[in-house]
Amino acid sequence: MNAHDDIAQVELIMARARVAQKNYEFGATQGRYDRAAEAAAWAIMEPTRNQELAELAVKTTGLGNAPDKVTKNHRKTLGLMRDIKDVQTCGILSDDPDTGITEIARPLGVVGAVVPSTNPAATPANNIINALKCGNSIVVAPSPKGVACCEVLLEYIHAEFAKIGLDQDLVQMLPAPGSKAKTQAMMELADRVICTGSQNNVYRAQTCGTPAVAVGAGNVTSIVDETADLVAAAQKITASKIFDNATSCSSENSIIVVDAVYTDFVTALAAEGGALVTDEAAIVEKLWPDGHLNREVIAQDADKMIAALGMAKNVPSNTKFLAVETSGIGADNPLSGEKLSRVVAVYRARDYEDARSIAARILNYQGAGHSLGIHTSEDQRAIELGQQMPTCRVIVNQAHTFATGGSFTNGMPFSLSMGCGSWGGNSIDDNLHWKHFIQTTRIIREIAPRQPSLEDIFSDYWEASGQ
Repeated sequence: MNAHDDIAQVELIMARARVAQKNYEFGATQGRYDRAAEAAAWAIMEPTRNQELAELAVKTTGLGNAPDKVTKNHRKTLGLMRDIKDVQTCGILSDDPDTGITEIARPLGVVGAVVPSTNPAATPANNIINALKCGNSIVVAPSPKGVACCEVLLEYIHAEFAKIGLDQDLVQMLPAPGSKAKTQAMMELADRVICTGSQNNVYRAQTCGTPAVAVGAGNVTSIVDETADLVAAAQKITASKIFDNATSCSSENSIIVVDAVYTDFVTALAAEGGALVTDEAAIVEKLWPDGHLNREVIAQDADKMIAALGMAKNVPSNTKFLAVETSGIGADNPLSGEKLSRVVAVYRARDYEDARSIAARILNYQGAGHSLGIHTSEDQRAIELGQQMPTCRVIVNQAHTFATGGSFTNGMPFSLSMGCGSWGGNSIDDNLHWKHFIQTTRIIREIAPRQPSLEDIFSDYWEASGQ
């Protein structure tokens, strides 16, 4: 098939999606939208299918591990369904006689979703559920490695659709093989683009001409201050770091520890399986052998990662991840950036103020806007970080990977895509969720005049400054 035929195929898929969406919206009820979202959710959450999708994801992408992907598929989807269960996305949302305004929920139309290989089932499912809940159709563009998993996911979704009489064309994907041209055509023909993935994909989404919601890069750093519960911090950081072999954008890439507790924290980390490595150069040489991340290390199990880094004889046999001492930050110091592996950089700060300064430098180099962690007993420090740092989220005393994208023990919306605000070049600063898949029409009626006098507005100013 030549390039022209490829584009024609995409145009046909998008045309079918548009027809299906119009039929879905026509005469819609909240119940219809809810059933569709539930169908897509059960397609991935049913235990046998969840297990198959998790195993297929690891087999075809070579990233992460199946048990953790089973947990992720279940937990993220269950949390999302909790978040949207009683949300109204159809019909009249509000009718205010004081303003004369009636708000009506309306779908966006056809959503084009670009999704990464790190979560080839969970991220598409999240986008699909949100789209259906809000009355949209959706076309997914998986990464090349994620095609097989996405195909199976859609088979399961379509099987659930058959039970409730929904059109399969509501949920489609770009056919293999994937290409930039196909994805570009999809984005240009969609009514809204949702993009999670590489910075190249994000740039293309935000310049395609279609309104886009894209998310920035992660490079999470966590501060451990002198007031922290060191054992709890070590346990949480370890659980977070090793989950799904560090595929998450919310996985800690660096830890900044104040000098007063550095030795004790390193001991606590070792007890959890975090081996301290002082030979930074040896790790950098093996982790970036040709200037690019070593594929034998990225998102691999601990034993494979340790062997690929030549560290098998240098760390304890129960090592779960490597904590590499460093002090450098910036392009000439790759350990300060995202590593997508069971490797975390460790910085030793003189005190809390120095730790905050180091964190700011790391985020300004990479990961600005995404999130920052702190383990502390001083909540005011978290407030200060929120007021001063280039970040949209400050995660306090939690396992970062599990907290950032929504948790049953915090109030964040469940999501696999985190907006990074102006710091990360994004249009949103919150977790991608159902509100980004809907729009409203307002009916505006005339009401009695509500025009203030000049005195009503300026009296305080005149009193302070004169007229």
